[in-house]
Amino acid sequence: MRFMMLAAAAMVATPALADQPDIRAIVDGHILPGYETLEREASELSVAATEDCSPENPSLIASYHVAFDAWVSVSHLRFGPSEEDDRAFALAFWPDPRGSTPKALSALFRDEDAAVSDVEAFETVSVAARGFYALEFLLFDPQFSAGDGPEYHCKLIKAITTDIAMTTNAIHEGWVDGYADLMANGENNTYRSSTEAARQLFTALTTGLEFTSQTRLGRPMGTFERPRPNRAEARRSERSLRHMVLSLKATQELAALISGENEALEQAFQRAIGRAKNLEDPGFSWFGRPTRAI
Repeated sequence: MRFMMLAAAAMVATPALADQPDIRAIVDGHILPGYETLEREASELSVAATEDCSPENPSLIASYHVAFDAWVSVSHLRFGPSEEDDRAFALAFWPDPRGSTPKALSALFRDEDAAVSDVEAFETVSVAARGFYALEFLLFDPQFSAGDGPEYHCKLIKAITTDIAMTTNAIHEGWVDGYADLMANGENNTYRSSTEAARQLFTALTTGLEFTSQTRLGRPMGTFERPRPNRAEARRSERSLRHMVLSLKATQELAALISGENEALEQAFQRAIGRAKNLEDPGFSWFGRPTRAI
């Protein structure tokens, strides 16, 4: 059973949602802090890569995990500044059913593309070669070990982390410099009323839950006869389960702000989070075993 749907079903079926959630409270208490954290941790990631771009650098690996955590925690907020200029895709090109990321990275290595030395030029390369998932390949996949071309490998890691920092800065600035007020105040060309803003938040919530259930869990789960563990998100860095729990906690917080006190909804989230934590399999490798149960 895909237990992530417990929380999603509770959200859709619950009649006791707040008639009009406090949009300003949600913006100030959930959205802005999330993007501020992402910008800060992405900047730290770029600094760590600049100081030592080696995949063996523990500071770089630690910064990668913390910054990736921060992205997953806002990944359900796919509207507004994160959607401008395909910024969200530039940070997180996944799922990737055609293997575009390793292909794009291989092309950069093959040509020793000079875009890695120019921040503006790097913004024009394929989104598949940008962001956290491309960085994961460079840090954790033997196919892209630094041994074959350490100098270019280092330049590419620095280019990607710099690009991540610049993109997250643009998203956060977009919220702080206007979009937060557009959403919170309503009665403008973006949100004609607070009801439209509330509808946007509800859509972000339900879409985030569906993505966790159908994509983060459903893709690697496959079918009983044909599980697909190699489709698990961020499996190379063993973050698959971590992403599921982080996204559930983030949507749990948003759901509470939208719905007010809703015991049934809170219990649904707690059951889903508890069952996820009990899996104790960070990369979802258990999907490929002969017997599996959720």
